Amino acid sequence: MGNIDWSMLLAGLTHIGWQNVVMIGLACLLLWVAIAKGAEPLLIIPIAFGILLANIPLSRMGATDQGGVLSILYNAGILTEILPSLIFVGLGAMMDWGPMLANPNLLIFGAAGQVGIFLTLILCLAVGFTKQQAAAISIIGACDGPTAIYFGSLYARDMLPAISIAAYSYMSLVPIIQPPIIRLLTTKKERAVLMPTAPAKKIVSRRTRILFPLVAGIFGMLIAPFGAPLWGMFMFGNFLRECGVVERLTKVAEGALIDIVTLLLGITVGCSLLAGNFMTKNTMLVLLFGIIAISLDTVGGVLLGKIAYLFTHGKFNPMIGAAGTSAFPMSSRVVQREGQRANPRSFLLWHAVGANTGGQCASVMAAAVMLAILAALGIKPM
Repeated sequence: MGNIDWSMLLAGLTHIGWQNVVMIGLACLLLWVAIAKGAEPLLIIPIAFGILLANIPLSRMGATDQGGVLSILYNAGILTEILPSLIFVGLGAMMDWGPMLANPNLLIFGAAGQVGIFLTLILCLAVGFTKQQAAAISIIGACDGPTAIYFGSLYARDMLPAISIAAYSYMSLVPIIQPPIIRLLTTKKERAVLMPTAPAKKIVSRRTRILFPLVAGIFGMLIAPFGAPLWGMFMFGNFLRECGVVERLTKVAEGALIDIVTLLLGITVGCSLLAGNFMTKNTMLVLLFGIIAISLDTVGGVLLGKIAYLFTHGKFNPMIGAAGTSAFPMSSRVVQREGQRANPRSFLLWHAVGANTGGQCASVMAAAVMLAILAALGIKPM
């Protein structure tokens, strides 16, 4: 054996810089938050480990390390939109539209819960972001990680890591973000309003459940065909669930498929989070506008709820509007908890879940509409 080149054995230590240390520290912090606080662990843990692997010097585990295993997965899964699209099949298979279909009026709160997307779009354009960047940042307001990743991969790949982290972090923080806004905009009397409960599964017929993803899917794709990779896959997954004759496929979609795609999506997004493209001014602005978007969603839903409270002469609890975001089921739980805090006899969960599933539907539709608008403006993906 010849002489050992110790510099090669210790190459990682000799090449590590303070930025690598910061990113490795961020990865460890995210791992702690996911494990100790239970904040979206199914995705935060793969993302955090991807950050850790990518920021080890000379590891060749970053998204930009051509030929590396994670770079191959990133190019094949994220940049081609395959993973974000596939995850919507699983999300659709998991979604129960029963509470919303039992009371279709609640869908309007889902629409109001997306107002933050379009208001934040205006703010982003005002501070100088391009139309592509503004659209990708504002879609964080959809409270839907896969949608944010899909937009980022299409229109703002340099911001994709920050957009992904913001989307999933703020989703997990919904129980912290929403209550102060709800209390600020409503009175205790409004929060204490009692509403009747109704078991949606006994009200909505099987025929209605089957027809909804089919009709909504066709109608949505005709309105915004550029959103078909999201909307179409979403409704396909839900049709598998509701048709009732492909139980094996439904179990695969809501189980193995979504688990595998979530794992790959997380670690490949994480491996793109390098010190050089994360610790920038734009990243800070992405994080700021992301929380603004989600906060404005809540404001829009609650204000519409207050209008409903006035029109029903005090019979509608305006907090239900806050569940119009697509942060499912976190927003529903927030509304239920705040309702019982104001009135221990209150049970708002059925209504909140209806608005919450409506928000999930509306967020994907809002993304599809945004894609159609960008296409109409002649703005092409990267």
